[in-house]
Amino acid sequence: MLLLEISYAIDDLDAVAKSLLAKVTSKTLLFYGDMGMGKTTLIKAIAKCLGSEQSGHSPTFSIVNDYELNNDLIYHLDLYRIKDEEEAFDFGIEEYLFSEHWIFVEWPEKLGKLTPQFYNCVHIEINPNGLRTLKLTTSDNLNKEEAKM
Repeated sequence: MLLLEISYAIDDLDAVAKSLLAKVTSKTLLFYGDMGMGKTTLIKAIAKCLGSEQSGHSPTFSIVNDYELNNDLIYHLDLYRIKDEEEAFDFGIEEYLFSEHWIFVEWPEKLGKLTPQFYNCVHIEINPNGLRTLKLTTSDNLNKEEAKM
């Protein structure tokens, strides 16, 4: 189900993060978009909006970054380099995915059967005019195809 659709320029990221957080129905956000779409940059803006004072960076090589909030944590996972579910289990992904904290996952298609039951999807595309379009959807892993619309 579509919760939010918004076109924006990079300068609008703080407002986009606030709009997105006002609409999410889960603390698990799966970020879809090609390389260079701005997934990590948006995640930094969301983390800042949630109160993180840490300046996030892509966890492409470390796979997971965590950011402290006043009364919570954010786990930012970048699964680009993960080959399969077995490799994800090797670094203990289930401890992150099934925590009560905020979970932001880049390249979530690599999760396969490990996708948590409830989540929101954030789809980012670049438009011909240079703006990005974000679509926020909600679903559960019983109806995964609807969430990937």
